[in-house]
Amino acid sequence: MDLIEFVSSQALRDHANAKYGKRASMGWSPGRRWDFGYSLAGDVYECFLDSIVTDHTRWVDVGGGRAILPHNEALSAELAGRCESLTSVDPSRNVFENPYAHQKICSMFEEFQVEKKFNLATFRMVAEHVEAPDAVVKKLEECVEPGGLVVIYTINKHSPIPIITRLTPFSWHHKIKKIFWGGQEKDTFPVAYKMNSKRELDSLFVDGGQFKPALFRYLDDVSATIEYKFLNLMEMYMWRFCKHLGMRYFENNILAVYIRK
Repeated sequence: MDLIEFVSSQALRDHANAKYGKRASMGWSPGRRWDFGYSLAGDVYECFLDSIVTDHTRWVDVGGGRAILPHNEALSAELAGRCESLTSVDPSRNVFENPYAHQKICSMFEEFQVEKKFNLATFRMVAEHVEAPDAVVKKLEECVEPGGLVVIYTINKHSPIPIITRLTPFSWHHKIKKIFWGGQEKDTFPVAYKMNSKRELDSLFVDGGQFKPALFRYLDDVSATIEYKFLNLMEMYMWRFCKHLGMRYFENNILAVYIRK
């Protein structure tokens, strides 16, 4: 049973209105998603984060680099202004370009010198890059206070695109990524896929005894075609067909939340 509340359909609708505008003014892609009743996995993560950040939140964002929510500057600014503190820790010097973090630390997270306890730690599309997950979880045990949350939004390693990624030379990753999602080459990093399944995450966080599971969701990911109108329509119908059959869409991401004991 979930220990914390997941986002409601109405909350996702409200999030879409805030991000993309009312239905009549939306572009074709968010408008189509609205009509199909589908929310991007990244939008679900943003909406969930919006629901848990308060004025008492002492937040460490791990591996976010130059952004907290790279596709939602308005919500990034709102959450940064709402929380008590926001520390961004990233080994890339991109972190110093982050306009929202109150404190910017260029460091591997496992080497981060903890000066205060946090009650929220977030990993947005970062877990797939972690080479030493045991060390990362140990650092979380050190810096997250009892009752604090660790929120991991990441790729499901068993989905088709991550499988292809593992078989593709890293030198090709940005070229492929740019076709589907855009972005800059300096924001593309090697992947390890050591924290990218429920079994791996539970083994790391729960079996050690310092965390307990609070929420786990597979988030259908119909984003590979959002720049291509016809292909996206075909994919949306495929998503609807899977939903009609009660099946999880074959391409999906993971949202996992753990509570520090």
